[in-house]
Amino acid sequence: MAVRNADSSSLDGKDVKTAYDVNEPVEPLSEVATNTEAAAVIDHHAERALCRKFDYRLLPVLAVMYLFNALDKGNLGNAKTDGMEKDLHFKSNQYNIILSVFYVPYVIFAPPIAMLGKKFGPAVVLPILMACFGSLTILGVAVKNFAGMMTLRWFLGMSESAFFPLVIYYLTTFYRRGELARRLAIFYAASNIANAFSGLLAFGVFHIKNTTLEGWRYLFLIEGTLTTLFAFFAYWYLPPNAAGAKFLNEEERKLAYHRIQVDSSSTVNEKFNLKDSLKIFRQPTTYAFLAIEVCLGVPLQSVSLFLPQIVARLGYSKVKTNLYTVAPNVSGAVMLLILAFTSDLTRRRGPFITLGFIFTFCGMIIYATIDVLHHTNIAYFATFMMCWGTSAPSVLLSTWYNNNTPHEGRRVVLTSVGVPMANVMGLVSSNIFTPDSAPKYIPALATTAAFGATGALLAGLLSLYMVYDNKRRDRKLGRKLDIKDVPTELLRDGPSVPEFRWFL
Repeated sequence: MAVRNADSSSLDGKDVKTAYDVNEPVEPLSEVATNTEAAAVIDHHAERALCRKFDYRLLPVLAVMYLFNALDKGNLGNAKTDGMEKDLHFKSNQYNIILSVFYVPYVIFAPPIAMLGKKFGPAVVLPILMACFGSLTILGVAVKNFAGMMTLRWFLGMSESAFFPLVIYYLTTFYRRGELARRLAIFYAASNIANAFSGLLAFGVFHIKNTTLEGWRYLFLIEGTLTTLFAFFAYWYLPPNAAGAKFLNEEERKLAYHRIQVDSSSTVNEKFNLKDSLKIFRQPTTYAFLAIEVCLGVPLQSVSLFLPQIVARLGYSKVKTNLYTVAPNVSGAVMLLILAFTSDLTRRRGPFITLGFIFTFCGMIIYATIDVLHHTNIAYFATFMMCWGTSAPSVLLSTWYNNNTPHEGRRVVLTSVGVPMANVMGLVSSNIFTPDSAPKYIPALATTAAFGATGALLAGLLSLYMVYDNKRRDRKLGRKLDIKDVPTELLRDGPSVPEFRWFL
C-alpha cells in the first residue's frame, strides 16, 4: 500500500491551524507537517504507475475531443477562404457579426453548464456537449443565408461554452497540482493540431470539384459527423473520477483519492454549494487572474480566427494559404509542450505566462511594421511567434489559478468565468479585423500587440506579489514553508488560511 496512516491535520497532538492562532514562540518543524507527513505518500513508484494509467486512459481521448471542439469552433476561417460569404450572400460586415454572436451565449451559459457538470460529473456532461456541437456543425451544411448561420452560431456557442472549463476541472480530480500543466498542455495541444489539421483538411476538401455541394459545406459535414460519432464513444469510455475508475484496483483507487485530497482539493468530490463557491470573488487575486484572461483573449482569438487571413497577405492562393497555416500551428503546439513541461519541472507558472505574452507582442509588432511582400520569410516567421505566444499562456493561466484554488466548487466557478472571458474577447478580435483594414490589418495587429504587452505586465506583477506574500507569511511563521509542506485539505478557504502559500 502506498499510503501511510498519518493525521494530515495534526502533529504531536497539536492542530496545525491552532499553532498559528496562539501567541507562542514558533519552533521550526513543530507546527506544520513536513512534506512527507502532509502528503503521506511513500511509494513514488506506485504514484508514477498510477499517473501513467491516467495518462494512457484520459489524455488521448480528451485530446481528440478538444481537437473536434476546436475544429467545429474555428472552421469559419477556412470556409471564408472558399467563398462562404459569397455563397450565403453576406453583406458588408456580416461575417464579423456571425463571429461575434458566438461569444454571447458562450459567456452567458458557461457558468450554469459548468455547475451542472460539477453536479452530474464531467464524464457525463462533456460527451453530451460534444454531441450537441457536432450535430450543430452538421446542420451548417443546410444553411442558406446570414440569418441561418447566425442562429446556428448562437447555439454552437451555447453548446461549447463549458467544454474547456469542465475538462480543466476534470483533470484536477486526477492529478496533483505539480502534474497538471504538462497534462493540460498535451490536451490543449490538440487545439493547435486542430488548426493545423483544419488547414490540411480544408486543403483536401476544397479540391473536390463538380459536386452539388460547395467545398466548405463538405468541410462542415465531415467535421460534424466525426465529432458526433466520437461523442458516443467518449460517453462510454470516460471514468467518473480517480477514486471511481473501474480500470484501477482497490489499492490504486485509495492512492488516487489520497493524492487529490493532499495536493489538489480541500474536499474530494465535494457537493456543489453555489453560495459557498461564489466566495471566490471575495479574493482580490481573482480579479487579477480575470484581467490577465482578458489580455490573453484578444491574441488567442485573433490567431485562432484570422490566421488564414493574416497568412493570405503573403500573396498565396486560397489553397496554399490554408496549407501554410499548418506549420505555425504545429510549432505553437511544440512551444506549448516545452513551456508547460518546464513550468511543472520548476513549479512556476507566472514567468512562463509572461514569456508567452512577449512572444505574441513581438510577432504582432514584426508583422505590422515590415513590408511583408518584400520580407516574406520574416513575416512568415512572425506568424510562428504569434502561435507560440497564444497557446502556452492559455494553458498555464488556467493551471495557475486552479493550482491556487483548493476548493472544488470555487475552482469550477472561477474556471467557468475565466475561460469564457478569454474567449469572449473574440468580440474584440472579430471587430478589429475588418474588411476596411484588409489586407494589412494594421490597427488589428497593433491592438493585439497592446493586449499582449499589458498581459505580460500584469502576469509579471502578479508573480512578484505572490513571491512577496509568500515571504511575508514565512516571516510571520518564523521559517520558510514550502507549498508542498501543507496538504490542500487544510486550505479550503484559500489565502485567508495562515498555512496557505501561493503556487508561483
